[in-house]
Amino acid sequence: MKAAVCREFGADLSIEEITLEAPKRGQVQVKLEACAICHSDIFAQDGAWGGHLPAVFGHEAAGRITEVGDGVKGYAVGDPVLVTLLRSCGACPSCGSGHLVNCEEPYDRVEESPIRLKDGEVAQHGISTGAFAESVVVDQSQIVSIPEDLSMDVASLLSCGVITGLGAVTNTAGARPGSTVAVIGAGGVGLNAIQGAVLSGCVTIVALDLEDDKLDGALEFGATHAIKATDADVVDKVKAATGGRGVDYVFVTVGAIKAFETATDYLAPRGEVIMVGMPPSGQFASYEPVMITALSQTIKGSLMGETVLKRDIPWLIEQYKQGRLKLDELISNRYSLDQINEAIEDTKAGKSRRNVIVFD
Repeated sequence: MKAAVCREFGADLSIEEITLEAPKRGQVQVKLEACAICHSDIFAQDGAWGGHLPAVFGHEAAGRITEVGDGVKGYAVGDPVLVTLLRSCGACPSCGSGHLVNCEEPYDRVEESPIRLKDGEVAQHGISTGAFAESVVVDQSQIVSIPEDLSMDVASLLSCGVITGLGAVTNTAGARPGSTVAVIGAGGVGLNAIQGAVLSGCVTIVALDLEDDKLDGALEFGATHAIKATDADVVDKVKAATGGRGVDYVFVTVGAIKAFETATDYLAPRGEVIMVGMPPSGQFASYEPVMITALSQTIKGSLMGETVLKRDIPWLIEQYKQGRLKLDELISNRYSLDQINEAIEDTKAGKSRRNVIVFD
């Protein structure tokens, strides 16, 4: 079986032969048909959050079940499924309170990895998925059924980028009709935060980015205003879009520290900054706490849009079928697994919404 293996942080991925251990209790094996490339894969490949090498990254995938371990219920060989990084035990305090993305059960991506290189060496189960490969073995909590008529490349987008951006608005913020929002970053995740704001009935949706073409894309996806983040009067422009008040929510969908530090400048009293992007470990942002306190503002993190897979994915698929959720428009290019380094370099260049690896 082929997989893209990273042996050195920051190095190109190489296509190598691997084997997968058979699914253990509660696990499934899935033969992949598509895997989208997320910036988190690139950050992980570059060692932004530490980790172990060699590793197989990739976590935004879709395919069909080829093997089912003991104790798996509700799935059978041949079922089409999404494959995600969201691994949950269902029993810890976080899972018990419905916050499955914050599952507290530890998972050792090396000691418990199902991936073996040709010489028997263990490869890290990158981002708990290892989907830059022809097949994966994952926990049953990491998959969710999808319709037979949903194309796999489109389906793969729902595994991370869509739910992270859209869920930050609908789940984490719980934005209500009539709310005003600003989205910092109009890349793949930012466009989905914009879509979440549209679906939530937000009346003012301001997109901020450094690139004119991305701002044009933001308008295509439902933003009401598009503002260059480098404009000297960017704060005044954002506030002007809301009658001078500022926005109810700011969604930071990029990993740039400056974006986090300036996010509160756009807020109205009692407004909330929702942190979606994930900078490398060791980077810090600073704020003036007295202003946050005086204006009763909030800074809150959002991991994977606080998604509950079996609740949110069917709803998103229905929105797509009704024409209310853009998915096809998110795909910029399709590549084979052998072209993965080219796909990653194009993603790094920041010109693509989502590049997708399509398997034969």
